[in-house]
Amino acid sequence: MNMEGLMSYGNNLIEFLKEDKDIVGLKHFLRHSEALQSQCLKDFSEVQNSIQDYEKKIDACKQKAAEAASESAADAELDSLQKEMKLSMYASVTNIIPYLDDPSKISGLIRPPAPVNGFSFNSNILDIVEREKKVVEKFEFDPPKVTAFDTCNNIWKMINL
Repeated sequence: MNMEGLMSYGNNLIEFLKEDKDIVGLKHFLRHSEALQSQCLKDFSEVQNSIQDYEKKIDACKQKAAEAASESAADAELDSLQKEMKLSMYASVTNIIPYLDDPSKISGLIRPPAPVNGFSFNSNILDIVEREKKVVEKFEFDPPKVTAFDTCNNIWKMINL
């Protein structure tokens, strides 16, 4: 602003403030603006405190979720290990090694019992192995084509050879 504009603004302000009712009106608006500012500061402080409380609650929830996820992962790993051990036990007892790649079919290998001298069986490499005149047999049944009863009977027959 230049000097003439500033002088003009000052003169207009003086003319405006000459009347008492204008000064009273300005004081009234000033008091209202101060009260409004005070209320706004109070509301701002309350909102800021609420935000901090919610941030703390969110952090606590995130921590609980992380703990639950780690427990869940540990539980899932334990379940997987238990299932693997159970399957290994079933394979040892029944001499049946299931193929789990295709859940729509029942398939696997039936192997002869391991001799006492320490025969080791690797189902990934061997399909047919002759040990003591016994053969590892592959089997596969298609559940929609064969009943569960027939599947069971066929597997029992193969085991009892």
